[in-house]
Amino acid sequence: MEFDFRARQRKIAADVAEIGVTALLVTHLPNVRYLCGFTGSNAALVIGDGKPVLFTDGRYTTQAREEAANCRVVIAKGSLMEAVARWLGDTQPAAGRRRARPGRPMRAKGQATLAIEAERMSVATRNALQGLAKAVKLRETAGIVERRRMVKDADEVAAIRRAVVLGASLLEAALKTIRPGVRETEVAAEIEYAARQAGAEGMSFETIVASGARSALPHGHATEQPIPERGFVVLDFGVILAGYCSDMTRTVHVGRASEESRRLYQSVLEAQESASEAARAGVTAGEVDRAARARLQQAGWGKFFTHSTGHGVGLEIHEAPRLARAQSEPLQPGMVVTVEPGAYLPGRGGVRIEDMIVVTEMGREVLTPAAKELIEL
Repeated sequence: MEFDFRARQRKIAADVAEIGVTALLVTHLPNVRYLCGFTGSNAALVIGDGKPVLFTDGRYTTQAREEAANCRVVIAKGSLMEAVARWLGDTQPAAGRRRARPGRPMRAKGQATLAIEAERMSVATRNALQGLAKAVKLRETAGIVERRRMVKDADEVAAIRRAVVLGASLLEAALKTIRPGVRETEVAAEIEYAARQAGAEGMSFETIVASGARSALPHGHATEQPIPERGFVVLDFGVILAGYCSDMTRTVHVGRASEESRRLYQSVLEAQESASEAARAGVTAGEVDRAARARLQQAGWGKFFTHSTGHGVGLEIHEAPRLARAQSEPLQPGMVVTVEPGAYLPGRGGVRIEDMIVVTEMGREVLTPAAKELIEL
């Protein structure tokens, strides 16, 4: 799938100019991939008002030149920060001096100011960079690229849609495997094997299979515990396709569900659908969370809903915006988020139901195709 990396680079360059810095040093690998397409495990990208420069090491010489769109590629002989500092020195040798060669972002007449992703860079790395590039002022910034990533373009939505459809197809493999006595890890293995067979690059996160009393653990990763004769089984999984993640949760019941279990499931389902319907352009992330929380509170399960209602998904499984109580971020067309309320009764069991949706100009579209009625196995 083709993405318009040049357009993304232009937008970030404009953001960089607006905050009054010479360039931005991008070190968070998903941000590097978003801006130029490079998928290696060691990279840094400098973006300013000239051609972006990608720094990586010798393992990725061929890969960088094949993948990195509209970038000059620099292969570091030592550490990346040493290479970045050396490049900064070459392009900005003294305050007040303009760069000597074209295609580089250091245009400032005074001291160059390099913005860094403060939330993504360790103190040790920052100190090392400053020590190597003494003539350059470092400015700590946060969320410059992430705010752009928050709203997906049509190509990104298409990529996510494909990942969601593939991910949803794995539910069938899980349902065929779940039965009393089968270990949770066996169910997770079947899901992950089916994902690879279907062409997934990998799983978005560690597959969650939590059965019986363990279903009351919101992040109950699969263990060797056998599935009990009766009780809920929470299944939370996702795949990566073309770099983009999916995320889905369904809760099924082994054996016939009690009346209380049915009421719990129905309440979570109604909360999930209320929040999904509330997720429209202009509505704040906090309002979506409150829609789910109000329904569970009304049904008497409010105190058992112990996490936020959802989160953005894209190149990472957890991205902005976060659908939580205090979040005031207005939803915008192109945002892709999960809607996943749950209720967890300690020692007894829990239920979570999760879809992915995309906010549209007219409202929202549910991307997850799997049914949500209670399944008893």
